[in-house]
Amino acid sequence: MSQSKPIRRVAIIGTGVIGASWTSLFLAHGLDVVATDVAPGADAALKRFVATAWPALQRLGLAPGASQDRLSFTPVLTDAVKDADLVQENGPEKIEFKKTLYRQLDELLHPNVIIASSSSGLTMSEIQSACKMHPERCVIGHPFNPPHLVPLVEIVGGAKTSEATIQRAAEFYTSIGQRTVRVNKEMPGHVANRLQAALAREVYYLVAEGVVSAADVDTALCWGPGLRWGIMGNMMLNHLGGGKGGIEHFFQQFSGPMTAWWKTLGSPVLTADVQKKLIDSVHAEVGSRTVEELEAERDQVLLGLLEIRNKVAKPSQPKSKAAVA
Repeated sequence: MSQSKPIRRVAIIGTGVIGASWTSLFLAHGLDVVATDVAPGADAALKRFVATAWPALQRLGLAPGASQDRLSFTPVLTDAVKDADLVQENGPEKIEFKKTLYRQLDELLHPNVIIASSSSGLTMSEIQSACKMHPERCVIGHPFNPPHLVPLVEIVGGAKTSEATIQRAAEFYTSIGQRTVRVNKEMPGHVANRLQAALAREVYYLVAEGVVSAADVDTALCWGPGLRWGIMGNMMLNHLGGGKGGIEHFFQQFSGPMTAWWKTLGSPVLTADVQKKLIDSVHAEVGSRTVEELEAERDQVLLGLLEIRNKVAKPSQPKSKAAVA
């Protein structure tokens, strides 16, 4: 695969929450975006989402030439992907649907065009198995909701994905301000969702067992370790937790207590009764606030954190700008 062609035009397949957020991000970085979705009213809904997201993107800083006017929409897949340099696919998490779609894309697109999937759980090896011509250009580019604000992208290759594709995808996402993680082995749920699932398991257990309410467990997380996780990850925080002795002292000091806690961690079964207990506790925490109000609160705090982080540490630059210049 040649890495010389710049990525200037992106095709978005599927304009739900993730696809619309990707669209906003790409537009904010001065790219041309052609979106496609067969759902009724998808065009209008997408434009409303972008317009709503735009003030936050302006606050973070728009790239030269960034404009909502660089968005076009068509319900016809073949028209959407024509002349695209990269396709960001956000279709349903159904393997047969994706295999059919990727078989079609493989036949339509120039071999140089990357096909990136936002899939949160399906493996690229299974998805790309339908591609008979150029499976090497297919890769997972898994974002986190909402992608236009949360910069993490997990990059996972399949059995037939080329190293050149992985490198070019990483360079592209990095060039638009995202933080990429290279997942070296395919795992269900990739990495970050697995971390969230591990934490959610213990959260659900503690609430279901009556140890703590949903409100208090959320307070424990977001006003305790969550504040630190917004700055550094678990391994770096462990290193700091060891004081001057670093990670070595941390393990000497805490490996015993920590492994003892592991033995008491819960494995809740999400029966109807357990789910009702969790749901009732969450609604008690939510009170009269709407989902829209909670989303606005989340995004305002997130924007402030992003602005601070961007001042302190700039995203790492791609090794080569040839693919995105």
